[in-house]
Amino acid sequence: MKKGIFRRIAGIAISASMLMGMTGIIPANAEDTPDAYHDDWLHVENGKVVDMYGNEVWMTGVNWFGYNVGSQVFDGVWSANMHDCLNLIADHGFNLLRVPMSTEIILQWKNKEPDPIIKVNEWSNPELTVEGIEGGTVKYSFDIWNQAVEWCRENGIKIMMDIHSATTNAAGHNYPLWYDDNYSTDDWLEALSWFAEYYKDDDTIIAIDLKNEPHGKPEEGKFAKWDNSKDENNWKYAAERGAMACLKQNPNLLIMVEGTECYPDFSRGADWTTPSVDYAHYGEPSKIFGAWWGGNLRGVKDYPVDIGEYTKQIVYSPHDYGPEVYKQSWFYLDDDTKTFDRQSLLDDYWYDAWAYLVEENRYPLLMGEWGGWVDEEHDKTGENRHWLQEIRDYMTDKHIHHTFWCFNENSSDTGGLVYDNFTTWDDVKYDFIKSALWQTEDGKFISLDHTIPIGVNGITLTEYYSGTPSTPTTPTETTTETIPATTEATETQATTETNSPTAGTYGDVDGNGVIDIVDVLTLNQYLVGIGDILPELQEFGDVDRNGVLNDTDAMNILKHLVKLVPELPL
Repeated sequence: MKKGIFRRIAGIAISASMLMGMTGIIPANAEDTPDAYHDDWLHVENGKVVDMYGNEVWMTGVNWFGYNVGSQVFDGVWSANMHDCLNLIADHGFNLLRVPMSTEIILQWKNKEPDPIIKVNEWSNPELTVEGIEGGTVKYSFDIWNQAVEWCRENGIKIMMDIHSATTNAAGHNYPLWYDDNYSTDDWLEALSWFAEYYKDDDTIIAIDLKNEPHGKPEEGKFAKWDNSKDENNWKYAAERGAMACLKQNPNLLIMVEGTECYPDFSRGADWTTPSVDYAHYGEPSKIFGAWWGGNLRGVKDYPVDIGEYTKQIVYSPHDYGPEVYKQSWFYLDDDTKTFDRQSLLDDYWYDAWAYLVEENRYPLLMGEWGGWVDEEHDKTGENRHWLQEIRDYMTDKHIHHTFWCFNENSSDTGGLVYDNFTTWDDVKYDFIKSALWQTEDGKFISLDHTIPIGVNGITLTEYYSGTPSTPTTPTETTTETIPATTEATETQATTETNSPTAGTYGDVDGNGVIDIVDVLTLNQYLVGIGDILPELQEFGDVDRNGVLNDTDAMNILKHLVKLVPELPL
């Protein structure tokens, strides 16, 4: 058995697969009775992203590109084993995977069109072959994608699909709009709608980023604007249409809306025909506010995205980079001898471009891309490390959601979390960003899944919020109180909830006084012969009281955790 598979079979795969589809127990009224495919949807309340119980969550993830560039799969699978890579991502605590794709590949899958050349090493990835053997026939790219979704589910990783470009192309992100000469706005809407509908009963995919980095300047001809018009290049109008194309199919998805590059300074008489040139030689700055591509969310203050009751599914998503990507003006104070700090970044750029949304508690933010070099070869002055530290600590302090750019080694202007052909982890870079991952005070990574922990050093959302309320909220409802995402809150709830069992309760096979996912894991490990249960506690694992400990008991404990079985024993 391949490395990395057995540990998950021995731990969570048995119980998860029993509940999720193999036993056919998913109820038809999934909205009324959430199960393991429907219990992890997120929505926005009071400026925070929360789960169905109103508990605040923190999405801290990573990007892995390839489906947007022509590989027809994640980059690196041309040599590395895809399953091993996903295991590594989970084990390092990233609870969300942002996956850049193109309108083209999604419509290819929808229309069942054949693959162009697909970059999979069939010797390193026997699981991705039709025969399941080394050197076999590589599967269709959509089948490989769905295998990745399954492995993410087993690892406790949630997925955000990102439309990175219209046409599949390694340079496709350079095109400023969500449509091009090959694929129209209607094609983009069709792709979004189909993708949302296809996965509407799988909360592994919890979010869609409508379009990566809309940008362009007025003088360039093709550019993304933000206002209340219905112009074809109005990103705000397009985002509302794109959001509804998704939410009509699955009203539970989180929808990420990025910014633009430019926004006029209306107070100085500018409009969307004003060129973004620097008037410094005339003694005045540009009348157009600039930003990173996708990073300008000034328009939200004047013209917020409005899709009625579904607005509760909207999260704004800027991108931000450091001086090694481009030496922006806000990296320097007065002259080149002085450098930036958090306050100067807020004053000169962050606050007005996007940070005001969280500072004023208007809307939650997810920083869809941030990253860069940390080694001395690329960052000789240390400026980029300085910037990474500033944005890392700011996002941590404000609980800004984020997906780091990137896992790939082959990102030319940032590098990745792996190198040596996707097989060696960059521990220095990882250690630099690790503190910005959602984790407990003792270093346990926190999953966005209520029943599956993240990787080998993680816990479930249920474990973190021990004693979760039994009545879920829906994306169109609000709760009057949310539970702060702190260890203290967890400890307090765990000791004050009246339904927390004591040792000696059916389902509590580890004897710690609480029925949780650890009991399911403990029982599964015992059943496959790699763990033990104290003799005096074994009877409490026999929740159907038939005199035998078996898979059915593990399944029923898991069903109890997701509220399908109200009480134990049966």
